[in-house]
Amino acid sequence: MHGSQAANADLLKALSDAPDPGFPVAVCVPFPYLHQAGNLLEGSSVGWGAQNLSEHAQYGAYTGEVSGAMLKDFDCRYVLVGHSERRALYGESDALVAVKTEAALASGLVPILCVGETLEERECAVTESVVERQLTAVHQRIGSEALARCVIAYEPVWAIGTGVTATPAQAQAVHAFIRARLDALCGAAVAARTSILYGGSVKPQNAAELFSQPDIDGGLIGGAALVAGDFLAIVAAAAAS
Repeated sequence: MHGSQAANADLLKALSDAPDPGFPVAVCVPFPYLHQAGNLLEGSSVGWGAQNLSEHAQYGAYTGEVSGAMLKDFDCRYVLVGHSERRALYGESDALVAVKTEAALASGLVPILCVGETLEERECAVTESVVERQLTAVHQRIGSEALARCVIAYEPVWAIGTGVTATPAQAQAVHAFIRARLDALCGAAVAARTSILYGGSVKPQNAAELFSQPDIDGGLIGGAALVAGDFLAIVAAAAAS
């Protein structure tokens, strides 16, 4: 929950003016700023999306909710689903995340499906079982063909905003596990082509080493994305990897 029209304008202009890196780059902005993002990024290589969506279809008595169809009306391409803060602060269950993923796909959006463990879960050595549970819940709801249309983002919750960063080896280990689970659920071809992003406090200082890992395909950037120079430095690190 960051941003203002004035601050957004400077950030989005810098991103829009940057050269095309040759791979997808997008910003997922709060709902009130979707119109501004679309206006300022239209014609650039940068896409845009939202941070959440309702599990319900467009019309209904769901005051305060925003449907996938409404997001498409703003030419969104992406939407975050199951972000760790939605799970932790708003009680979004694995089952609800699965339904939201289905709703996003039905609206023609690309879900960025977030999975990951808390500090307590890591300390209890259940990281893999947590991630497997989260992935399996979505797969059981939507099936292999639909899951193949998602982007996966691994968020080690213990490494977000805490000053603690997962080592590249720790991040790679979970990414490799996710790819192996995709292989088991959807087949080798889907596992190979699915983008698995790392979302654990990526910064310009650690981006290159993270992106050099074989199963880390990009980043889900948090605070560093609020500073144009930092975000573009991370994009440059991804381009060089």
